[in-house]
Amino acid sequence: MSITAERKQELITEYATQPGDTGSPEVQVAILSERIRNLTEHFKEHKKDFHSRRGLLVMVGQRRSLLDYLKGKNSSRYEQLIARLGLRK
Repeated sequence: MSITAERKQELITEYATQPGDTGSPEVQVAILSERIRNLTEHFKEHKKDFHSRRGLLVMVGQRRSLLDYLKGKNSSRYEQLIARLGLRK
């Protein structure tokens, strides 16, 4: 369900705004999106896993708040990010 360290490092290097960047909203949203995708696949097989479903809802809310923050700070970065991640809106 969680992502591997190698995959997380790939996401960090791909979405970092500058070298060594691990905390920008782009990187955080990319990591959350990957975890959300993994959990969504998990729920296709385990439909009654309600404890993990709550964690998924928390992650979706956290991603939404990070995206709202980024949209308020810099809307062009927001637009680029949702296009790269394939998120709607």
